[in-house]
Amino acid sequence: MCQLLGMNANTPTDIVFSFTGLATRAVEHKDGFGAAFFEDAGVRLFTDHASARQSPVADFLKRYPIGSLNVIAHIRKATQGSVALRNTHPFLRELWGRHWVMAHNGDLKGFRPRLHGAFRPVGETDSEHAFCWLLQELSKAHASVPPTTELTATLAELLPQAAAHGSFNLLLSDGRALWAHASTSLHWLQRCHPFRAARLKDEDLSIDFARVTTPQDRVVVVATEPLTDDECWTALQPGELQCFVDGAPA
Repeated sequence: MCQLLGMNANTPTDIVFSFTGLATRAVEHKDGFGAAFFEDAGVRLFTDHASARQSPVADFLKRYPIGSLNVIAHIRKATQGSVALRNTHPFLRELWGRHWVMAHNGDLKGFRPRLHGAFRPVGETDSEHAFCWLLQELSKAHASVPPTTELTATLAELLPQAAAHGSFNLLLSDGRALWAHASTSLHWLQRCHPFRAARLKDEDLSIDFARVTTPQDRVVVVATEPLTDDECWTALQPGELQCFVDGAPA
């Protein structure tokens, strides 16, 4: 299956360190990658159907620190849909005048609910179809953008309907919050004062976060599997939905 990476922070933060660790895992997950960075009302979206270990786009993301409050990244191991740019995650759509971004790790068997609104998939993946369905149902449940707590409650009702068809590890964001839903494997950690050094599991790279942060900074990182071997990661339980705002659980 694929690998997910999400970041939520209370101050613009880059994912150079974490993305470097994620891209290393593209030996097996070689069917494309992408990363979406929220910036004010806009989103910087980078995708490539080449492996993150070979793509010049991935090399750029490992070198260029893009500051963002919410980031979703993904490396793909294709299960449904061809290896093509249209099938790379994350997927991007508009709802209530806001950008929404989603990436999925898993495999949904036979989940093709009817889509009758403005949300239609461009590619062939179960992931994009589920994303379009999810936004369709959110738009039916709320006439305009609701508070984050209400969105979390609605998502808690909708996500099990898709998860009943297979594995539905999910990262979702509207730029205000980051939602993480686990079916099989998803882990998170919070970095805050006092910051310390961390070392990647899959790459000979470490960083002392105390040198690049302030005491007020808070950052949450979510990944399919822990990216570092010297930090305390928390596993989400199957069926668990967690919302993060300003670098902390909401």
